[in-house]
Amino acid sequence: MRKVRHLGPFLVRVIAVSCVAVFVLKLLVPGRPPIMPLRQPVFLLSTLILGPGILVNAILKDNWGRPRPRYVEEFGGDLPYQPVWKITDYCDSNCSFVSGEASAAIWLTSIAFLVPATWRKAALAFLLPLCLVLSVNRVAFGGHFFSDTLISWGVTLLLILAVHHLLYQRVPPVVSDRKLDEWFTVKGRRLQRRVHRLVLRARAMLRSLVRKISDT
Repeated sequence: MRKVRHLGPFLVRVIAVSCVAVFVLKLLVPGRPPIMPLRQPVFLLSTLILGPGILVNAILKDNWGRPRPRYVEEFGGDLPYQPVWKITDYCDSNCSFVSGEASAAIWLTSIAFLVPATWRKAALAFLLPLCLVLSVNRVAFGGHFFSDTLISWGVTLLLILAVHHLLYQRVPPVVSDRKLDEWFTVKGRRLQRRVHRLVLRARAMLRSLVRKISDT
């Protein structure tokens, strides 16, 4: 079961890299439509960065101070048990509250917000049990209390819902697919012009070098 822990980060990396690849491809080929509406990778990356990245790992885990179960006296450690809502100094960083793995696991359900409505139940039928397995696995090995997992699910889901509202339900949305497409098209064409100028300069320098060598 310890190997299960690596599945969650692997899936997160695959999705994140795929989202970045969509942006890079649009920049490299700005004249063609993106392979998916650009709000989708924006939604996935922004919720990943803001939720598991900033809120959970940078703010809560490094400042709450709740020791992990394996370190408390009741489970053979030498630290006193701390209630879930109590901020303490028994842990300096990467603490038990809240669960980073549970946050990343529940973040995977953000995919269900983007699939067609007819596929949504099937997506959740796969993603929710996966989220449960990835999250409870850490509880089973003393990495987190179950309360850390439940609250991590809650705060991450609330953030996902908030970002989804801003991008998809708000009228008008914070940014549209068309605006994103236009922005990346402009930046991509600007990048192409810069690369073209660099190539011309490199060719000119190479010709000059070849002439110097042939004259000697």
